[in-house]
Amino acid sequence: MTEANTVRFNEEALSWDSNPSVQLATALAHKAYLARLPPPEILSTYDIMDLGCGTGLLSLALAPSVRSVTAIDAAEGMIAALRSKLEQQPPTPGSNTTPNNDPDNNNSPNPPAPPPPTNIHPIHTLLTSATSPLLHHDPLTHLPTPTPRRFDLIVSHLVLHHIPSLPTFFATIHDCLHPGTGRVMVTDFEDFGPAARQFHPESKMDGVERHGIQEGVMREVLEGAGFVDVKVERAFEMGKEVETEPGSGVLGPAVVFPFLICEGRRAA
Repeated sequence: MTEANTVRFNEEALSWDSNPSVQLATALAHKAYLARLPPPEILSTYDIMDLGCGTGLLSLALAPSVRSVTAIDAAEGMIAALRSKLEQQPPTPGSNTTPNNDPDNNNSPNPPAPPPPTNIHPIHTLLTSATSPLLHHDPLTHLPTPTPRRFDLIVSHLVLHHIPSLPTFFATIHDCLHPGTGRVMVTDFEDFGPAARQFHPESKMDGVERHGIQEGVMREVLEGAGFVDVKVERAFEMGKEVETEPGSGVLGPAVVFPFLICEGRRAA
């Protein structure tokens, strides 16, 4: 990821979760992943990596379903935001006495928020190698491992359009997976023509390497990196308000953006 991306995402980290498009896209991606992953009894054994995790929205959504999540991002501000979430203390029993809005139960307090998961390990780095010493850590046991860990699944959401070299990116992912069984599953908006450029306002174009991803290109990239059982398909669509005129900063009616999900398995 380029320096321009890192600077931008450091600046936006504190307000990132307040963007409704970010929240909606993450929720839709999470649903798409779960629909394509093994049943709970198998998925619960998975050690996964969320590459380009941002503030951890997807990591936090997936954490209850898997054994562990190694959450990696090149922007220090994003990782700091995730760490802050994971360090939040659960409320003291009986401390939450705010009435709810249930007309049939006006005196009942809102249920306390669940404690943050303990199986997420945030890492601030630009991951370029499967041999990184930062991968010598088990998020569940909090113990070092003698060799870099390999993963059952690597996910990445709304990251690919910021990556200068997709072949290099997927070569690193390939090497971080378990041979024979490890899978990659990534989502990003589709390049469906000139209108796809509208996904970003003009003020945020610095660091955007491509305006979405294309099915044929992604298939070639995954197969070129050594993945087998490659599948690229539309996963969902999402409406997003776009600028009425490029650079105006004024948002108008929503445009529907299709999202692709790209999958592959590392060969034995």
